[in-house]
Amino acid sequence: MSYKALYRTFRPLVFSDVIGQEHITDTLKNQIQTGKVAHAYLFSGGRGSGKTSTAKILARAVNCLNPKNGEPCNECEICKAAIEGSLTDISEIDAASNNGVDNIRDIREEVEYVPTNSKYRVYIIDEVHMLSTGAFNALLKTLEEPPKHVIFILATTEPQKLPVTILSRCQRFDFRRLSVENIIKRLKYICEQIDVEPEENALKLIAKMADGAMRDAISLLDRCVADGEKKITEESVRSLVGVPEFEYLANMLEYIITHNVEGILNLTEKIINGGKDLEFYTWELIKFIRDVVILNATKEKGVYAEEEIEKMNSLMKLSNPNELLSFIPVLSELQNDMKWSLDKDIMFETGILKLAMKQQSINNDEKKNDIKVGTTNISTENKTKNLENIKENVNMQNTDTKPLGDEDLKTKVLTNLKENRKMIMHTILSTAQFQKVDEDLIHIIFNKNIDDVNKQYMQKEDSKMLIKEVVKNTEGKEMKIKYVF
Repeated sequence: MSYKALYRTFRPLVFSDVIGQEHITDTLKNQIQTGKVAHAYLFSGGRGSGKTSTAKILARAVNCLNPKNGEPCNECEICKAAIEGSLTDISEIDAASNNGVDNIRDIREEVEYVPTNSKYRVYIIDEVHMLSTGAFNALLKTLEEPPKHVIFILATTEPQKLPVTILSRCQRFDFRRLSVENIIKRLKYICEQIDVEPEENALKLIAKMADGAMRDAISLLDRCVADGEKKITEESVRSLVGVPEFEYLANMLEYIITHNVEGILNLTEKIINGGKDLEFYTWELIKFIRDVVILNATKEKGVYAEEEIEKMNSLMKLSNPNELLSFIPVLSELQNDMKWSLDKDIMFETGILKLAMKQQSINNDEKKNDIKVGTTNISTENKTKNLENIKENVNMQNTDTKPLGDEDLKTKVLTNLKENRKMIMHTILSTAQFQKVDEDLIHIIFNKNIDDVNKQYMQKEDSKMLIKEVVKNTEGKEMKIKYVF
C-alpha cells in the first residue's frame, strides 16, 4: 500500500475537527440542524486554513442519512461513498485548470437533473477566482435561479477578484489565519496518533514557519518524521527544513542598512553553503523586517527572546521605519524573480547588493538636500510645510472621527490583512493613520517620509481594490478611500 501524506490522513472529517474556525463551523452546524441551508456559499481565506475540508464536511452533512447535531455521521452509505470519492452527487472542480465557459456550461446542464442517491447535488469549486469572465457570467445565471436540489460551495484565497454580482449571491464565510497555539494543538494530537515525541520548541518552530496555514504545518511535520525518528527536536527541524537562524536574518539586515558589501557577500556564501532555500530565506527576511517595524511601533515581542529583542532594537537605531518598509517591496520582487531564475544564487546575491547600494545612494542624496535647504532650496522647505498644513487641516476636520464598531478602524484593517497574509500592505499601513471622515469616506494618512516604492505600491489598482475590499469586510459596506501623502 502506498504511503498517505499526514495532511490527507488527518484531514478533518467533522466540523469539530476544524481548528480555529468555530465562528464558521458553529453557524454551519446550526443551519443544518434547522434546515436553513443556503444554495451558495463562499469560503475565503489563506491557504491551509480549512476551506476545502469544511466544504467537504458540509457536502456530506447536508446529504448524511443520520446527521448528529449538524455533523455528518461518516458511517452511512452516503458518507462513506463521499469520503471514498465515489459519490457522483458531490463534484469537486479545480477552477485553476477548469476555468473556461464550457466547463461552467457543463455544470449548468447537470444541475437540472435530480441527485442520483442524495438529497443535494453539491459543487465545490476551488480557486474560483481563476474563472474567466465568460465562466463567471455563465455561473451567475445558475446562482440567480438555482434548482432547490443544488448547493454551490465556492472557495478562494482572493475574494477581491470575484465579481460583485457573484459575491452578493453567496453566503460568505471568511476563514481566519490560524494562530501558533492552534497549530501546535493539532500537531500534538497528530504526534500522539503516530507515536512521535516532539519537543515543544520544535512544534513552535514548525507552527511559526507555517505562517497560519495548518496544511503547511502538517506537511512540515511529515518531512520531520519521514526518516523514522521517534523524537523531533528543534535542531532537527532547522536542519531538515533549512530555517535561517536569527543571526542570519539580523546580520543581513544590518549589512543592508550599513551598506556593508563584504558582510553581505560573506553571509550570502554561508547561506548558500548551508543548503538553505534562498526563496524561503528571502521570505523570512521580509517577515523579520516587518517584525522589527512592528516591535518599534507597538512593542509587540512576538516569539522573540529577550536577547533577540535587544538586537532588533539596535537595528532600529541604525535606520527608521520608512527605510525598512521600503526594503519589503524590493525583496518581495526579488523573491518572485528567483522562482523563474536558472541561477538563484547569483540573482539573490546581486539583488541584496543592489538594495544596499540603492539605499546608500538615497541616503547620500538626502544629505545633499539637507545642505541645500539652509541655502537655496527654499521651495522644497515651503512644499514640506504646505504638506504638513494639509495634513493638519485633515486632522482638524476629523476631530470627531469615530472608530469602527467597538475597535479601532486601523486595528481591524491590519488584523484582516494579517489573517489573509497580505503582509506587504500590512507593514506599509502599520505606520499610517486611519480616519473615518463620514459614513462613506475614510482617509488613510501616510507618514510624510514614505518611500516612493511603497507609495507606488499603494497606488497600484490591485492594492486599491484590496484595501477597499478589506474596508468593506470590516465596515460591512462599500466606502470611498482617500490617500493623504
